Amino acid sequence: MAQIPASSVRHSSHVLETHDLRAYYRMKYFGIDREVRAVDGISMHVRKNEIYGIAGESSCGKTTFIKAIAAAIRPPLEIVAGQVKYSFIKDGLYELPAAERSAIRWRHLSYILQGSMNVLNPVRRIHKTFEDFAFRHMHLGRAEFDLEVKRHLERLRLPAEILRAYPHELSGGMRQRVCIALATLCKPEFIVADEPTTALDVVVQKDVLAMIRETQSQFGSSMIFVTHDLAVHANVTDRLGIMYAGRLVEEGRTADVFSNPMHPYTAHLIASLPKIGDTQPRSALSGSPPNLADPPKGCRFHPRCPLAMEICRHENPALTTLAEDHRVACFAASANVQPSDHEKPVEAGTLGAV
Repeated sequence: MAQIPASSVRHSSHVLETHDLRAYYRMKYFGIDREVRAVDGISMHVRKNEIYGIAGESSCGKTTFIKAIAAAIRPPLEIVAGQVKYSFIKDGLYELPAAERSAIRWRHLSYILQGSMNVLNPVRRIHKTFEDFAFRHMHLGRAEFDLEVKRHLERLRLPAEILRAYPHELSGGMRQRVCIALATLCKPEFIVADEPTTALDVVVQKDVLAMIRETQSQFGSSMIFVTHDLAVHANVTDRLGIMYAGRLVEEGRTADVFSNPMHPYTAHLIASLPKIGDTQPRSALSGSPPNLADPPKGCRFHPRCPLAMEICRHENPALTTLAEDHRVACFAASANVQPSDHEKPVEAGTLGAV
């Protein structure tokens, strides 16, 4: 059984750090090389005992990013450049031998997947799935392990009877709760949650979110929480990162991002949320996300941006701190530019409203 050497542990005020992380899908069709830049230069960190949210529309790179930080890489996805560092590993995750990475998973780094049936084996009872995932990491005897699983389910207010069930005998919400129990049984330092409430009705979703928040607080784990649902982020996350076309365009405390969005893309996402009693129609953002196999030069949002200037067409804005704990990658936000201030708007008349 692989163990993590004591020399492999590193200490940091951040549980996770990424530096200029780039993860591309590289393929070859009919003799033509194709490269999809799904994650293209992301630098961020997650603090201890924090839930860090990642939001953005579909195909912006959210799932690829969490695959990269969890070392869940399969061809044609490749890590092209950058670093992923955890506080509980001395070296980068990708520098570790496969046996050490396997020892880290579930014990120190766990995963709540989008669909519970992607995790639970349909032909094995739930207690066998707990054994498959966690038994070798906990270094307990069989009887001690079974007792700890039952205690863990009790802490999460789940009946021990579900251990005898097959996945198809449980409801969708109960299966998702089992997945949360699996991910937290070993009390890992870091949890990746990928759309954990997708396809659940709002009542079950509320219970599952409360369970995630309570479990994270109880065990002191740090978490990356990925969902396109901004209302969920507002209720669960401590800090929020907004992704667009493979890049991080805004990051800050969740309350600050909602009360004072600085990037025009973030402002549009928040403005699109329904409000009780508001019957006014919402303006759609024109255009569509760029093709990441051939992204536009400069700021990737500029073809759709109502604040775009000439510089946006040629230069990529750096993620700059504009307020306390609030970073934005936008020339207009840095210069406090309003639509009437444009010197040379990009394709005026074709840009959507924020």
